[in-house]
Amino acid sequence: MSFENYDWSDVVPIEQDDGPDPLAQIAYDPEYSKAMGYFRALAQKNEHSERALTLTEKIIEHNPAHYTIWHYRQQILFSLNKDLYEELDFIRNQVEQNPKNYQLWHHRQVIVEKLKDCSLESSFTEEVLNDDSKNYHAWTYRQWVIRTFNLWDNELSFVEKLLEKDIRNNSAWNQRYFAIFYNPTKPSEEFLEQEVQYGITKIKLAPNNISPWNYVKGVIAKSKLKIDVLEELCKTLYQQGIISPHALGCLVDIYEDRAKCGSINEKELGIQTCILLAEQHDTIRQKYWNYRKHVLASIA
Repeated sequence: MSFENYDWSDVVPIEQDDGPDPLAQIAYDPEYSKAMGYFRALAQKNEHSERALTLTEKIIEHNPAHYTIWHYRQQILFSLNKDLYEELDFIRNQVEQNPKNYQLWHHRQVIVEKLKDCSLESSFTEEVLNDDSKNYHAWTYRQWVIRTFNLWDNELSFVEKLLEKDIRNNSAWNQRYFAIFYNPTKPSEEFLEQEVQYGITKIKLAPNNISPWNYVKGVIAKSKLKIDVLEELCKTLYQQGIISPHALGCLVDIYEDRAKCGSINEKELGIQTCILLAEQHDTIRQKYWNYRKHVLASIA
């Protein structure tokens, strides 16, 4: 039944009070203002009814980011013991229209928590991410589902598919890191070494995409490996005429580490690489590379 078909004769709408002299009164849609008037009246007496539930749908139709309405809807659903799987269908339809509505994603989390059933969530988020692989809210929600219901086992293979489809999917690289290092089962050193090699193969496909560089560096930082393992890759790319600021910047990191261990030659190589980046290959970050040059020069 639609909002208009319910009997509202017993309800006195409460109009929005913007004060006696509002500075910039918002010109709300008349239907939305009417619905909100009824909502204030129902909320005042904390009415949990079918008409109140339908009223929330009407308001969401006009303003899907209205957090208070979503919260009120949850209270009604639980009070009336409604079928929450039907609510998941309602949310799915809403997500199709508003895939980046934070309040909507939070509402789904509340419903799934209440159900204690995540059986639909992996496929649901996968569908959303197939439409927009960088939907921050979908990724955040997926991570919550994985952590809450311990669904770690298949996440790497899911991420693998996304990276095969788009090596520059920065969100997928972030999720790969999450799947490995936030997993209660800690990765072995052998696995981390394999991950570094995996990252290197992907870097070769897109050497100017910073995400695999950051990913590999992050894995190295969590392992017993040293950043030196990337030296050959960095030098090979440069020798092949592939100018990647990320590769050159990685060389600066390597040279700086060695300079701190007393290598004068590596210190000079680091300074020269900083100059190369500042003046030719990464001029937009010239100040940063000049700073890195100063740090290298100050190493005793």
